[in-house]
Amino acid sequence: MKRLLLLLTSICIGGGVMAQNPYVKMQGANEVNGGMVISQPRTTLAVDVEVSCEKVVAGPYARYAQKFLGVRPSLADKTTWSVKGAQVSLLDDRTAYKAEAPASRQEREVLHAESFDDFPRMPIDKNSMQFSSPESAAEAAAATIYSLRRHRMELITGEAGENVFGGGLEAALNEINRLEQAYLELFLGKLTVTTETRRFVVCPESSKKQYVVCRISPTAGLLPASDLSGDMILLQIEPSGNIADEELRASDKESNVVTCRVADPSVCIVMGSEGEYTRAVLPVFEFGRTIRVAAPRRK
Repeated sequence: MKRLLLLLTSICIGGGVMAQNPYVKMQGANEVNGGMVISQPRTTLAVDVEVSCEKVVAGPYARYAQKFLGVRPSLADKTTWSVKGAQVSLLDDRTAYKAEAPASRQEREVLHAESFDDFPRMPIDKNSMQFSSPESAAEAAAATIYSLRRHRMELITGEAGENVFGGGLEAALNEINRLEQAYLELFLGKLTVTTETRRFVVCPESSKKQYVVCRISPTAGLLPASDLSGDMILLQIEPSGNIADEELRASDKESNVVTCRVADPSVCIVMGSEGEYTRAVLPVFEFGRTIRVAAPRRK
């Protein structure tokens, strides 16, 4: 930090140097390049929260999955939201610290599904007059799954014959995998994972070090900070108090001075009920100091 401030002794040469450094900005009314500039340094923080939504649609034969397949899937539809991570950055259009916009919404389908509302159906035997109960249909679907697995193994080991090879073998295996996944959905259901990042803007105050950015609910996702039904996601600012501005301060004998604000290198921490998500050291002017700096003498 001390080395950084030593490089700022030429800050009054022009507004360009000031705009490129996030730690020192001119304050009040100052004459720059023959004009008057009035500024009040402020810090704006961008908190990007990444959340994940897992949507489960139970299969029609879920209750028979343990009996015929030996697995225990979800027996009811459910939606679960969780925080995957967060980032905190300085949001300032005039500096190189400008934070990029959050990532767009992404969706990843974990299990094969042509439609989230429809499941593959067992073929109907039109020549039979006998009604098939759900358990019998589930047993037939499980038998089809084992049959597909057996045929796949026969193709891989060559027991199915020597006439299936090359592109034909690959196409046959792909079709078997597709059919197996479709039948498995009848028992395991469908799972879709969606991730999205939402940005929240925080303007720090000198009298406040902790802010409720938003809230998260396992069933409703991200909520406003005012909605008490969710768990808090907090931004905590820890000022360092280590502002080495002695080298910049003008002596009492200097008559040509400008007023500047030196930001405090504060630790910004984003945390929630699960612990800390991220932290970063950022310049926060609200916890900094205002000093008078000697302006370069005009020739």
